[in-house]
Amino acid sequence: MDDKLEFAGRLRAAMAAAGLAPRPGVLLHLFNSQYWGRSVSFQAVSRWLKGEAIPTQDKLLVLAGLLKVEPEILRFGVGVRRAVQAHRERWEKDVDFLERETFDAFLQLPAPQRKLLREVILTFVKAHGAETKPAPGTDGG
Repeated sequence: MDDKLEFAGRLRAAMAAAGLAPRPGVLLHLFNSQYWGRSVSFQAVSRWLKGEAIPTQDKLLVLAGLLKVEPEILRFGVGVRRAVQAHRERWEKDVDFLERETFDAFLQLPAPQRKLLREVILTFVKAHGAETKPAPGTDGG
């Protein structure tokens, strides 16, 4: 599904949960009464609710505060939070002291050496048949 449509669904649901009718006029007046920047237009709010646009970060923070939801949940949904928690739990459970010490040493290296070591490690992983996935927010290379 499209990110914009998913966001619109979460925005409408958050409005309904806050006791607001999920209509552009309702959100427009509420939003503009609290936003410190230039007022947004009816068309902009309508596009948010229709899944045609996603507000900028500053506007998203105001929306989240108005609707009493966490900004990352409003923007990305609960699935992202679960994935981050699962990743964090894995690191807390599966990484021992020596590995943490190694990671700390790795992070102290200059970027070119870190890149070289990363390539060496990924080569070993491929040689042993394990599948690797790029970390979220990286280009995978």
